[in-house]
Amino acid sequence: NPRLSQSEQLQRFRLLQKLNETQLSQSPSSDAMNANLNAFELAYRMQMTAPELMDLNTESDATQKIYGIGEKETDQYGRQCLLARKMAESGVRYIQVNYSDNDGGNPKWDQHSNLPRHEQHALAVDKPISGLLTDLKSRGLLEDTLVWWGGEFGRTPFSQNNNGRDHNPFGFTVWMAGGGVKPGFSYGATDEYGYQAVENKVHMHDLHATVLHLMGLDHEQLTFRHAGRDYRLTDVYGNVVRDIIA
Repeated sequence: NPRLSQSEQLQRFRLLQKLNETQLSQSPSSDAMNANLNAFELAYRMQMTAPELMDLNTESDATQKIYGIGEKETDQYGRQCLLARKMAESGVRYIQVNYSDNDGGNPKWDQHSNLPRHEQHALAVDKPISGLLTDLKSRGLLEDTLVWWGGEFGRTPFSQNNNGRDHNPFGFTVWMAGGGVKPGFSYGATDEYGYQAVENKVHMHDLHATVLHLMGLDHEQLTFRHAGRDYRLTDVYGNVVRDIIA
């Protein structure tokens, strides 16, 4: 609340804590109450630590340079990648970084026309990604951090509209690094046109199952019945791709 000083806000939190403790003492077995209290306390801890975590000025010039911070083409994505490293270093378990165009005018990777704009997109992300992997490795974090870069589909190998490409869910590439995956090799292949996967096909359900496995989660354990069918994080499909695991 911007209208309250930090001390005033802290007083309110302490009062709220006392009220919560009073109510909890009257119903100590309330799982819902305990869950709500834990959520509020987590939010408070995040609020208190987030400002320091998000301050990139604490990083050296050399570190900022490898992410491309201060350079027009790479500054925005570089800042996101550096923040991701700081979060990983602080123990944040899941981090998502989205690429958005620096000038706000490009439709990101969704080039249904003017495919050469992908050159600008690649320029914006290449150096920050390299910086992130280099930084994670130099700090001994990469071996415990799984980095997955990709989207939900690729682009067709044939033209659409004004030299563009349509969506292609049948054959496309993602890459992974660190966190238990084999380095330095490719898995799977498309046909000669680059249109659809024909060798070692990996469905998104398989990829999700593999990521969950590397995080120590069995995707089949969280299965529940609803509306006459089974549901889980990988729907009711997906197999761990063990060939890519180190």
